[in-house]
Amino acid sequence: MPSIKPAWLRRSAVLFAFACTPALAADPPATTPSPTDGLSLDIDIVARRLDEARQQIQPSLGATTYSFSPQALEAIPQGGAAPLNQVLLQAPGVAQDSFGQIHLRGEHANVQFRLNGVELPEGLSVFGQALESRFANSLSLITGALPAQYGFQTAGVVDIQTKTGTTNPGLALSLYGGSWTWLQPSLEYGGRSGPVDYFITLDGLHNDRGIENPTASFDAIHDTTNQFHGLAYVSGVIDPDTRVSLILGGFDGGFQIPNNPGQPTLGFNVAGVTSFNSAALNETQTETTAFAILSLQKHVDTADLQVSVFNRTASLAFSPDPTGDLLFNGIAQQANRQDVATGVQADGSLRVNEQHTLRAGFLAQVEQASANTASSVLPVDADGVQTSATPLTIFGSQNNAGALYGFYLQDEWRLFPKLTLNYGARFDAVEEFTHESQISPRINLVWKPLDGTTLHIGYARYFVPPPYESLSSGSIAAFAGTSAAPAVTQNDTVRAERSNYFDAGVSQVVVPGLTVGVDAYYKRSKNLIDEGQFGAPIILTAFNYAEGRQAGVELTGSYDRGPLSLYANLAWSQAMGRDITSAQFNFAPDELAFIANHFIFLDHNQTWTGSAGGAYVFNRDSRYPTRVSADLTVQSGLRASTATVPNGVALPTYATANLSVVQTLDAATQLRLDVLNVTDAVYEIRDGSGVGVGAPQFGLRRTILAGITRRF
Repeated sequence: MPSIKPAWLRRSAVLFAFACTPALAADPPATTPSPTDGLSLDIDIVARRLDEARQQIQPSLGATTYSFSPQALEAIPQGGAAPLNQVLLQAPGVAQDSFGQIHLRGEHANVQFRLNGVELPEGLSVFGQALESRFANSLSLITGALPAQYGFQTAGVVDIQTKTGTTNPGLALSLYGGSWTWLQPSLEYGGRSGPVDYFITLDGLHNDRGIENPTASFDAIHDTTNQFHGLAYVSGVIDPDTRVSLILGGFDGGFQIPNNPGQPTLGFNVAGVTSFNSAALNETQTETTAFAILSLQKHVDTADLQVSVFNRTASLAFSPDPTGDLLFNGIAQQANRQDVATGVQADGSLRVNEQHTLRAGFLAQVEQASANTASSVLPVDADGVQTSATPLTIFGSQNNAGALYGFYLQDEWRLFPKLTLNYGARFDAVEEFTHESQISPRINLVWKPLDGTTLHIGYARYFVPPPYESLSSGSIAAFAGTSAAPAVTQNDTVRAERSNYFDAGVSQVVVPGLTVGVDAYYKRSKNLIDEGQFGAPIILTAFNYAEGRQAGVELTGSYDRGPLSLYANLAWSQAMGRDITSAQFNFAPDELAFIANHFIFLDHNQTWTGSAGGAYVFNRDSRYPTRVSADLTVQSGLRASTATVPNGVALPTYATANLSVVQTLDAATQLRLDVLNVTDAVYEIRDGSGVGVGAPQFGLRRTILAGITRRF
């Protein structure tokens, strides 16, 4: 493996770049090897070996894994600037929702994110994404019957292996932008100094399409966003078997809430004002997230261990239009939330012999959640008739602490050279608004009867605590006799979801480079957790269905050979629930009555989901390669309600295609052009109806973006 460039050479390259002419792009002259070159090579080997050991501590044996290599991430239109949810939409069975949300296999959220093997707690972000594809050197989406090391969020695991100074050395500056006043500068810098590896990436984003447009018009009204993302990684090899690493990351985003013209008011009088143009509303939301992960990794003989401590601090603030929100919603609520989660995670493996590898670990987390609201409402009588034009202000405050913890033990048992049984169990507990626990067995069987053929079948018992930051336990009585009084006053506690999950599949290498696969799953749940947006503050609130059932089939295919890579996925899914048993005050009485006696489609159910894409590199072996790539998503539509059946119909099917061209000018400079939604398709993600759906949203119209990246 090549040695890392000495620090003086990196500094010289930076100076050259800022004063260079085209003639300076030639290869630098050979230098005399420094005395530290051998050390750099040894550290590189140690780091790679520890990376491989970390992967083996937490294998996805028996689960369904869909991976994005560094080359695949770069080939996706927008490359590192692509939002993480847009990358994941190219995986099988991933449905698109508003606010950048995605749904895996008919689940609302319940997605677990890991950075270098460490689980990152959920946050409060609704519109923004704390994690970016720019952070990832590689990315995997793990679904199905998960092995015992994966607990709490179980719809799927997004496993991100971050970039490092080894994978991405040197300095890279990018400027990217185009339609919607889009401007997105970014910076990456990485390298190594002796045993210390370091990498940092920063980017800012400004555009006028921060949130989906609530109308089908090309331009949205009041939809500007300003965002910042950052990630820093540093690791140090202490000895050939020990490494310490630190990850720091953050996100800060400000969003205007886009307006929907022509909306009727509720007929109230607010200090003499009885009419309001809904196109002139001024609602805003800010979201911030900061996280830190400190890890110690150790290898001893046939044992590997990683112990990590982590913290995630998130906050969200919604500012209403003080007059307009009262006229349209009967309440104008200033809402502020903060959630701080701190914990420790340990995972280890021990290879007992050729047949058995034991794995065990735990995660313990404490969480502090606070909420403060100032709600402007109007007084009304028992019939809901306004009694005064002077608004009242109701203040609310909550401050709650809780904890969750889990332990697991499992054995990878190689029954025969081509047959492996991975079995184990977890114990999980939640001590928050609800106090529950469960022992959850897991078992997977993997068989490779022929070269290139892999079959798997598995069962998992799941225990999913409700998202602490999305729980509502505010006082309903405080709003009695006001324009914000709910029709239903019942507010039972949101409980943990318990389910049985079955999964089976097969993958086949047809010819070198071509792989196809099929996977099927079935899930039955008690206390199925869902979330909805109720009221003007764009804050999600959790609730339970008494019963849930989900099933689906996924077909996958990929080809990667030479300059050409192709993939295609098709998935069928069905997700249903019956009887809402918590946070009932958010729903209308007739809605609750119908759902109590009928299974209904979940609002995020999508029957058919497809994705496809490809990339081709022209002049691959020259100094000036050109990469052309495209991707396609097909969505059969989320659910909408009819006059008689909640979530009774599906929205229309739609398809969007994106194109990308990347031209390398020399060893250090790349130009890119991306066209999103090439056909300028007008498609509706939400129509404003449905259980827990707050407003209509339309997808991004045709967007043209261009950028330049210069590496030093």
